[in-house]
Amino acid sequence: MIDESALLESKALRSSVLERTEVLDKVKALSLLPDGMHVTTAMVATYFDVAIETVRQLVKRHREELEVNGLVVLRGADLRKFESDNMSLSLGSYPQARRSLTIYSRRAMLNIAMLLRDSDVARRVRTYLLDMEYLARAHPMGEPAPSDVRSLDERVDRRITHILGKTVVPMFNALIETSGEHRQELISLREDVQRIEQRLCDHDTRITDLERTSGPRQYTGIMASIDAMNWREFEHHIAVLLRRDGCTDVIVHGGPGDRGVDVTACTADGRTVVAQCKSFAPYRPVWSGELQKFLGASHVQHAADVALFVATTSFTPDARAIAESHGVTLVDRAHLEKWSAGVPLPALQ
Repeated sequence: MIDESALLESKALRSSVLERTEVLDKVKALSLLPDGMHVTTAMVATYFDVAIETVRQLVKRHREELEVNGLVVLRGADLRKFESDNMSLSLGSYPQARRSLTIYSRRAMLNIAMLLRDSDVARRVRTYLLDMEYLARAHPMGEPAPSDVRSLDERVDRRITHILGKTVVPMFNALIETSGEHRQELISLREDVQRIEQRLCDHDTRITDLERTSGPRQYTGIMASIDAMNWREFEHHIAVLLRRDGCTDVIVHGGPGDRGVDVTACTADGRTVVAQCKSFAPYRPVWSGELQKFLGASHVQHAADVALFVATTSFTPDARAIAESHGVTLVDRAHLEKWSAGVPLPALQ
């Protein structure tokens, strides 16, 4: 099995495992900004238990690689919008003179874990990643290990743990009670055995978790294709999905003079559908003002029965609150991926 330090040296190896961002939460709870997608430099430092300057120096050395994987520096209007919807809600007040803000996606966070040398948390992430890759390669297509091999391993592990916990440790306890000259040596040996016992238990738990989560990613490649579309192609993609889900009279209106909507249609049971399509970068959420503008277009101008706001990104908490209050169906990045993969949109059924 590859040693975790190999990830520090091989960019190709790092790239091959960047989709497994769920590992971050497996190793340690990861706190995100309210958009549910990003963290700041200070939050990166907190997660990895290192100084903020350590993160900044690492970014300076590997900026090009990290930018490819979701590191973004916000400035100007984008910065002010992002701070308004995220920073003030989670991190308190910030100086008005701030000129830029660096934010990191989960992919960028995982990338940092594979580059950060002096962090125990980062080392654990690398080890967990390679454990998952080993299992995936040993058992292709997410298939579990053959039952006879797995049950044999489990019996051996349980037998060793039983011997250590029920026989060896009590034996040391008895020797310690009756020994004077070698008491400290025996205590030290007993502690070593107990550490081994605990590591075996931890190993069994970790392997069980890995077997549950190491299956293939169901929708690999879909969002990459959508992200490559321009705004017009994205609108036509949504039109295709509406037709696939049984809608008729599907018309793409996007562009100048669209009266605030991009696509209109009619469901199979006769309801009017109005859709707004936003092809934004993943780091740029949909803000509340954009939801308010869509409300006027969908309900007042078009009298929609089903109002869809479809985006390639997330929605801020304020935007979600407005949508919930006024019956707008939000299709964020995760739901768009499933919808595009063939999962019907419930609002159209």
